Amino acid sequence: MPYTFDRSKALFERANRSIAAGVNSGIRKMEAPVPLYFTRGSGPNLWDVDNNHYLDFQLGQGALLYGHAPAGMAEAIGAQARLGTHWAAQCELEVEVAERIQQMIPSAELVRFNNSATEVVLSAFRLARAHTGRKLILRFEGHYHGWSDEGLVGFANPADKWGDDENPARLHPSKGVIPEVLDQFVVARWNDLAHLRRRVDQYRGQLAAIVFEPVLCNTCCLEPVPGLMAAIRELCDRDGMLMISDETITGFRFGAACAQGYYGFKPDLTVLGKAVGGGTPFAALAGTKAAMAKILSGEAVHAGTLNANPLCLAASKWSLDQILALGKAHPAGIQKMGERLMAGLGVLARENAIPLRPQGPGLIFHAVMLKPGATEGPIKDYRDYVRRHDAPRWAHLRRCLLEGGVRAIERGLWSISLAHTEADIDEALRRATGAFRRHAAEWQAPA
Repeated sequence: MPYTFDRSKALFERANRSIAAGVNSGIRKMEAPVPLYFTRGSGPNLWDVDNNHYLDFQLGQGALLYGHAPAGMAEAIGAQARLGTHWAAQCELEVEVAERIQQMIPSAELVRFNNSATEVVLSAFRLARAHTGRKLILRFEGHYHGWSDEGLVGFANPADKWGDDENPARLHPSKGVIPEVLDQFVVARWNDLAHLRRRVDQYRGQLAAIVFEPVLCNTCCLEPVPGLMAAIRELCDRDGMLMISDETITGFRFGAACAQGYYGFKPDLTVLGKAVGGGTPFAALAGTKAAMAKILSGEAVHAGTLNANPLCLAASKWSLDQILALGKAHPAGIQKMGERLMAGLGVLARENAIPLRPQGPGLIFHAVMLKPGATEGPIKDYRDYVRRHDAPRWAHLRRCLLEGGVRAIERGLWSISLAHTEADIDEALRRATGAFRRHAAEWQAPA
């Protein structure tokens, strides 16, 4: 029988009386039939307040690369808590974590810590403008760089407000944004090298940086086309711009050197979040000495009372040591399991005549659900995704999976953790079998 969620529903009703909209991050309201409340997790397993058990591929929006509640991390945090939780000063842990990041990422010559990747993005933009004396940042449609005024410009424009192919619109999905912020950005389409070159040439001499997710994970799961990273590097070098790689999701998931090591490029600044803290509120800005020069001189302000919090540093040190211990075996292990899960979901889709097409490099992937009549083949950019992905149908299948004990991110992203095993993949596919059959029997396209 499908899971029931009576206690989660009651708690959500209660929360609405004290918490604005009942949640502490707007995206959490997407969960159907109700935002869930959890009691505990262990490895790839998760239990909610109704005692439903899930094999978890959501993993805290990708932050839990090491699985839920790893014992070693809990011990490290607990040991530090007994010594002190906050000093607003220095401790040896911050040096040890910074040295590990230096060791792992060739472009990380210097590091600064923050509490969230949104903060790090703002720091990177400020640093790029200070470094170049220019105001404009070039970003790509569909890429997510935090929820700030600057982070969401051009992120997910509705189709009727895209602008033309050459000049994507500079819109923000939120009310209350400072209007002038929109004018500080140039928006380009992802994975179109010729278009990118034209956009850069159009604003040549005015751009401080190009920022991007090396794999677009916030809108589908779109790897860069061959030559794209090299083209961005070339353009940045040619025009004196900074290359900013937002590795909030890809960082350490793609190996010790992150996606930049996996795809072979060297950015000037790197945004690290999620896995770098193992699920604690921790993030880092890493960069070359040249790119960090304005922080060194004090001309670009970077501050924060809780920066380099010792509890988060203890979690980060433990997390990074897990990646270092795996050596060259990572990310091949999780990639193999992810590819097997993708293949299994594809088989279930064909058996049930469901137009599901998993897409991505395996260690993270997206469940693309094709609309009726949509063309086959890989999706390469945001607009193509909106045109071809059937979001309502995916939402129905996602709920069937959830009520059968398999949890993926609402928008369709699946992540593999270091805690998953081959047996977990087997069990996930066994559970998914019933969910796919249920979806095939129940799904009715909206009238």
